[in-house]
Amino acid sequence: MGGKKPTIDDVAALAGVARVTVSRVLNGNPNVRESVRQKVFKAVDMLQYTVNMQARFLAGGRMHVLALVVESDVDSEPNSFYQSGLELGAMRACTEVGIQLVVQTVSQKSVAGRAKILGLVDAGACEGLILTPPFSDDLELIDELNRRSFPVACVSAGKAASQYASSVRIDEERAGFELTRHLLKLGHRQFGYIRGPQEHQAAEERFEGFKRALDEVGLGASAYQAEPGNFTFRSGVELTQTLLARSVRPTAIVCANDDMAVGALFTAHRIGLAIPQEVSIVGFDDTPISEIIWPPLTTIHHPIKIIGYEAAKMLVERIKVGGSGEIRTHVIPFRLVERETSAAAPGG
Repeated sequence: MGGKKPTIDDVAALAGVARVTVSRVLNGNPNVRESVRQKVFKAVDMLQYTVNMQARFLAGGRMHVLALVVESDVDSEPNSFYQSGLELGAMRACTEVGIQLVVQTVSQKSVAGRAKILGLVDAGACEGLILTPPFSDDLELIDELNRRSFPVACVSAGKAASQYASSVRIDEERAGFELTRHLLKLGHRQFGYIRGPQEHQAAEERFEGFKRALDEVGLGASAYQAEPGNFTFRSGVELTQTLLARSVRPTAIVCANDDMAVGALFTAHRIGLAIPQEVSIVGFDDTPISEIIWPPLTTIHHPIKIIGYEAAKMLVERIKVGGSGEIRTHVIPFRLVERETSAAAPGG
């Protein structure tokens, strides 16, 4: 693609169908064979194609609209895949039923962030909200939405928020536990841990799972050093420098997402450490970069697109019953993906 944004014609060419067929699928037209529909969705996923929503609004006409609210911090680089993966999944669910999806970016650092989200609701700009972290853990925001009886579905909400709004998630704590147990079985006993932002409850649950795994084998706080990351490549680079400068160097570094793990790999490569012979590095999410980095990254497969799809589907169902209904949590399975950045501890 040469760095160019994919077009509807690119989707049509990859799927082997006409341009009008792609348009019908993306508009939720039921008069399309299921096999053709799946070809189009596969092409959309492969190209990470997103619809130009602004142009479609200018075309006029009544539309049913859901809004996907994502965090945007202009002071740091974006996550490599997480947000786009959620958007792809949610868009697929919406197009299946002829509902439009818009993405609203909001800075969590802005004092007006919550007001901006509520402004969408009060202006009638959408009929339902999909909240992603950290907004999916904002209890005051969720309370305001509930007061308005406004349909909302949360992505990866923590235990507290899950009591007040329906959500889709994986078992974050269990995933952190399983990832750490993998390293313990390889003989590792000294760890570095790069955390996510503390306001992201899902990231904190991953850390709790890490600590529980250590507790089960009798290891305490002296077995690890944790550093506060922010999910970016840069924080992985910088914090790995700190961890590897310890007098007792960790033999394994656990990162709360893949972007930070790739940063950790960069630092280890730069100072000449052999991976995984001298240090194992593992991540979280199984984003596309985890397969193409060298060595390929051991990580937890986090079904991001499926979670986006299920959150949108949950929200559509909630809208159909007028925003009411039982609060429920849909837990999606995860899996450990063993690649080439984890191996037996040195001297083990």
